[in-house]
Amino acid sequence: MGKLVKSEKEWKKKLSSVEYGVLRGQGTERPFTSRLLEEKRTGDFLCVACGNKLFSSEAKFESGTGWPSFDKVKDGGAVVLGVREHGGHEVSCKKCGGHLGHAFSDGPLISTGKRYCINGVALKFSSKNK
Repeated sequence: MGKLVKSEKEWKKKLSSVEYGVLRGQGTERPFTSRLLEEKRTGDFLCVACGNKLFSSEAKFESGTGWPSFDKVKDGGAVVLGVREHGGHEVSCKKCGGHLGHAFSDGPLISTGKRYCINGVALKFSSKNK
């Protein structure tokens, strides 16, 4: 996967101010505000900045935290785990480097044990039922 490099000026032009604040400024959207929190259709969750496929709808679960949560990444190399903060590791898109959220070790599946708590504003949904 090739790395997508843009200047901050280009990112500001491409992203809304809220998307920019989360993806480029390591911000966090308010809990329970994401349009994707209740998304139940079959499909994939992609990085809103670069289109990288991050999570499958099959991996999404209700964590009660107020942010879309997933127990595994669509492709193991789609995200990068970074610095430990807020009790978990920072999660970034491997392709564009955008901040997505955090990963914790309290997920529901024994196989992964992960809970990827992701800002919905950093994601776009692509339905398989088009």
